[in-house]
Amino acid sequence: MTVFEPGVFTPAPGRGSLGRMLRTHARVEASLTLRHGEQVLLTLLIPLALLIGLSLLNILPASSLGSTSKVDWITPRILALAVMSSAFTGQAIALGFDRRYGVLKRLSATALPRWLLVAGRLAAALLVVALQSVIIGVVAAFLGWSPSLPGLLSAVLLLVLGTLAFGALGVLLGGALRAEAVLALANIVWFVLLLAGGILLAPSSLPSGLAVVVELLPSGALAEGMRTALVDGSFAPGSLAVLAVWAVVAGVVASRTTKLT
Repeated sequence: MTVFEPGVFTPAPGRGSLGRMLRTHARVEASLTLRHGEQVLLTLLIPLALLIGLSLLNILPASSLGSTSKVDWITPRILALAVMSSAFTGQAIALGFDRRYGVLKRLSATALPRWLLVAGRLAAALLVVALQSVIIGVVAAFLGWSPSLPGLLSAVLLLVLGTLAFGALGVLLGGALRAEAVLALANIVWFVLLLAGGILLAPSSLPSGLAVVVELLPSGALAEGMRTALVDGSFAPGSLAVLAVWAVVAGVVASRTTKLT
């Protein structure tokens, strides 16, 4: 008969490490996003359709392109749109309905602290954005995209900060309003920022006063920063600073105001 040492089967209750909880929470959130048909449509198919259509059709005004090819001009902005779609709009809608169906209330009964609920969703958004960026980059390359190699590191930093900023804003919106209001408002904000937030219309094509406002928005900062990095091959400290401020402020507010139900 095998004799075990005393205490071998003594229960040792306690929560797991914060790192392990964060990884598990992020993995679950990312897998749920990728398995959701509407989320895939919003986060990937619409940006790809815009990328292909605007690159192949004569829609963009020649005055806005300058000497830059259409695909080189539009790809950085489509990457910014993909970040906004997944990290902000998709995040806000998913969180709003998670609250409605009691998912957050049940998660709050576990050892997950409230700030980790926010951090896990932001980490999941980073995973989704990384996958989006690879797919969009491959499609753009087939269309003739040739990004400036010196600006790739700056572009990666912008994508990370942009995801954190838009993700925090998505959690802020989805954690404060009713699901139906979040669904409507998140889509309205998406369309407004797409058309007038510096993504499809460069700030240089807008009146000077409005251009300054657009460059201070996370959408304008990300789109212009990505253009500066991938077209000009230059560092974009102003865009990085704007995104960092949005990420910190929205993240702090969201971690304090997110409602469980």
